[in-house]
Amino acid sequence: MSDEKLVEYRRSIDNIDAALIHILAERFRITQAVGQYKAAKGLAPADVSRESSQIKRLRGLAEEAGLDPEFSEKFLRFVIDEVIHHHERIAEKPHGQD
Repeated sequence: MSDEKLVEYRRSIDNIDAALIHILAERFRITQAVGQYKAAKGLAPADVSRESSQIKRLRGLAEEAGLDPEFSEKFLRFVIDEVIHHHERIAEKPHGQD
């Protein structure tokens, strides 16, 4: 026996999950370019000031959207930490290698 309403909800969730994956993939493509730029310019992989302002800005957006700001900060911190890790790996490579 199929619950059509539940199937409809799950289909919407599946579509949102797919969109999230595509958005994250695009974000990481851009942050890879940032990492390569930073490495070429001798800039630090992390920018604590930028991270702090982004977390503050996105906590505000989360509150406006009715999303738990603590959850949004944890999620963003996870993404930022992964980006920094990528930037550190890029910086460790000999110049010009991907």
